[in-house]
Amino acid sequence: MSVERRRFLQIASYVVGSSFLPAQSESRNDSAPAAESPSQAAGSAPPAKTVVQSKPGEVAEPEPGGTEMEKVAGIGGLFFRAHDPKALGDWYQQHLGVALTPTSEGGTVWQQEAGPTSFTPSPAATKCFGHLNKAWMVNFRVHDIDKMVALLRAAGIELKDPESYPNNGRFARLQDPEGNPIELWQPA
Repeated sequence: MSVERRRFLQIASYVVGSSFLPAQSESRNDSAPAAESPSQAAGSAPPAKTVVQSKPGEVAEPEPGGTEMEKVAGIGGLFFRAHDPKALGDWYQQHLGVALTPTSEGGTVWQQEAGPTSFTPSPAATKCFGHLNKAWMVNFRVHDIDKMVALLRAAGIELKDPESYPNNGRFARLQDPEGNPIELWQPA
């Protein structure tokens, strides 16, 4: 493995690991002990508990015998190919406020707000992502979709008018400079 790739992986591991740490003000309450456990100090997230859901809204206890399944705690990164990674990264940073993965120590990583995340495999022939050669679409949650749409249009970026879906919220679609589909979502 090349030294450059090894260094990138070290930084990416640090960034992904640190994204699971709560902010100092969130990490303790008045009744919590002052010392962190070694696993918390190392930047690992507490194990996620598996909840068995039998019917929507009902929660059952995990299987007896301590056979709880370990599961991931969230999305730690999005990695994809680009024809011009530097220019595309700059576009995401300038127009959507997504901070890029730091390439040196001391850089700051994009901090997401907690909230719902859809994870949806789609049929190969779906037209949701635009052209059939596009294999993915990223959906970004926003607070004010009208304001975001206005800012993007002012920057000369074309996008579809927001659409409303009862119980889900409002959505607007656009493409990045390389034609990758993006969906903006203001939850209901």
